[in-house]
Amino acid sequence: LHFADLQHRGPTRVDVCGYPLSIFFIVVNEFCERFSYYGMRAVLVLYFRYFLKWDDDLATSIYHTFIALCYLTPILGAIVADSWLGKFKTIVYLSIVYTVGQVVMAVSAIHDITDTDRDGTPDNMTFHVAMSMVGLFLIALGTGGIKPCVAAFGGDQFEDHQEKQRSTFFSIFYLSINAGSLLSTVITPILRGQECGIHSQQKCYPLAFGVPAALMVVALIVFIMGSGMYNKTAPKGNIMLEVCKCIGFAIKNRFRHRSKTFPKREHWMDWAHEKYDKLLVAQVKMVLKVLFLYIPLPMFWTLFDQQGSRWTLQATTMDGNFVRTVNPILILALVPIMDSLVYPLIKKCHLNFTPLKRMTVGMLIAALAFVAAALLQLQIDQTLPKLPKGVAGQVKFLNLNQAPLTVTIDGTADVSVPAHQVNTGGYLTFDKPVRVVFNKNTSAGTDLPLMSQTRRTALVSPTLDMNLVYDLSKKPDDGMNAIRFVNGLGSPLNVTLGVGDIAPLSVSNYSLVPQGKAEFTIMNSGGASCLYSKELGFGSAFTLVIPSTFNIGIPDCWQAIQVVEDIKPNTIHMGWQIPQYFLMTAGEVVFSVTGLEFSYSQAPSNMKSVLQAGWLFTVAVGNIIVLIVAEAAQLPDQWAEYILFASLLAVVCIVFAVMSYFYTYTDPAEIEAQFSQPEHEPEEKKRDRVEMERKDSDCSKSSKGSDKKKRDSVVEQHNQDVKQSKM
Repeated sequence: LHFADLQHRGPTRVDVCGYPLSIFFIVVNEFCERFSYYGMRAVLVLYFRYFLKWDDDLATSIYHTFIALCYLTPILGAIVADSWLGKFKTIVYLSIVYTVGQVVMAVSAIHDITDTDRDGTPDNMTFHVAMSMVGLFLIALGTGGIKPCVAAFGGDQFEDHQEKQRSTFFSIFYLSINAGSLLSTVITPILRGQECGIHSQQKCYPLAFGVPAALMVVALIVFIMGSGMYNKTAPKGNIMLEVCKCIGFAIKNRFRHRSKTFPKREHWMDWAHEKYDKLLVAQVKMVLKVLFLYIPLPMFWTLFDQQGSRWTLQATTMDGNFVRTVNPILILALVPIMDSLVYPLIKKCHLNFTPLKRMTVGMLIAALAFVAAALLQLQIDQTLPKLPKGVAGQVKFLNLNQAPLTVTIDGTADVSVPAHQVNTGGYLTFDKPVRVVFNKNTSAGTDLPLMSQTRRTALVSPTLDMNLVYDLSKKPDDGMNAIRFVNGLGSPLNVTLGVGDIAPLSVSNYSLVPQGKAEFTIMNSGGASCLYSKELGFGSAFTLVIPSTFNIGIPDCWQAIQVVEDIKPNTIHMGWQIPQYFLMTAGEVVFSVTGLEFSYSQAPSNMKSVLQAGWLFTVAVGNIIVLIVAEAAQLPDQWAEYILFASLLAVVCIVFAVMSYFYTYTDPAEIEAQFSQPEHEPEEKKRDRVEMERKDSDCSKSSKGSDKKKRDSVVEQHNQDVKQSKM
């Protein structure tokens, strides 16, 4: 009895400054959830690329598949909340799923779990991939499922007389989303940049995923803490399902009466009048009118969401720090500038800058952003190593002698190689096996095999023996620098910072070193040492040659070390990405904010959630288009892919402009008011059904092979319609 009494009492309502205290828990929950989502997403494509070792195309494809799933699941969340569980339970249950997904992602990034040989590389990558995919699926289900519920649940906390406070709440709610996004895109890349691990130190993806997981736990706890204060409305049925049923009945009824004997109706949705009242049919017409305009919109999101994939990968080939934070900062700056300055100025110029025209301009600006990205990519490509096509390979000669060396290739071309240096001009390209001779001495020659699309260094020892070693053929991952040492001495050496022991007249493996000052200690077997330091940028590869004249015991011994540049460091500063980010963010503000405003103004009062679901669906389709176009195009150059996407959006923009030209703006309230007067709808429906039955009977009598079975089926269908109408 006591429990039943508590159930009837309802929520404990507490107001602070005219606002329900319960919205505090909702705003904090949203901030933590957005931090969790955008924080994980900020480093996701880098995790695919550098931890799971996927190539750029696969990393991009899985990234956009995940984003598409995040924007498909809101439809499921809305149906579950409105039809069965209610908003509160849906948020709680799916937040638990969401939290589990984030924890699974953090665990999947711990390389020590499967690193049994403790070499810093996971030995069972299948385990990490499987865990990652499970985690991402749970996150997509959670973040998408609660997306349509949280804001609406916050609005439910206000009474009818608190309209002003409700409006302020939505502004604060939107601010919490952007604040969470901004902070997470700043913090999680920094967390990822830390070194962590049990047996070996690696980029700290567990921390970059673990902090968002912790924030999601906080979000769930805070939301549940306010449970006793919430106004929890019971599920009243899902309007989306009702709309789908109405549309389905109209199509079915039209198909059933497709004969020319039945008069045409003004709109194909009018075929639903036999079962649904005119107000609902009119509202569905308004919704379909806007949804038709949504058809070209996914192409904008196709370009927009590549900020987190292609543009992030582009940044790893540049010089400087991560600039993904530019987007949320620009959003917070450009929204008030557009509303307070740009749009009023356009209005003063007496230009009819309608919402649909704004959206068209936003799409064009986004296309320009990809043109800017393509121009930047052309400049970046000039700094990237270029391998020959086909069967050709590249070789350079490294002379370990104290005297210069002449290399004769196939008895014709002579190449000069200075002492303790590589040949003048760097890499030589060969598309067939060749014979090389040193210092015109035919007895000291050797064959150079075919090396298809690879780079190698030929170490020439004092005895004129040649040892081929592989060089890097592309930039080191993640803006790191690859350093290796060549021991030109006749005795072994040991080099710190991950290089290890180097045998006489041999070369070490490449060691990856981050940007900044790197210090190596070179030691011989007698314990003498020499400290060598070098300032490193981003994305370079060097071979450091310890010559045969190297004296490890003297001061400034490091000056004798010769530096050979295998791959140039990144020289295009990451700040050059700011123009494309600025254009894309400006396009987002003009397109996205205006689109939401337009959809809200054109939607019937009870179907705004339907258009919201439709809007989110365009985002999902846009990410699917990335997968289709990127896989189908198979363009060899990234700049060409950028131009392709920009061209596709420009074409779609023209189509959208034509569709907008023929669109007529409506006032949903005015249309709904026309149906406010009570009508004898059941009688009208009955007359329509009787008339339809008569025409069905006449049609069946005049048809060949008409018989009693067909007449019985007409009567039976009429009876079923009557029963369904009564229900």
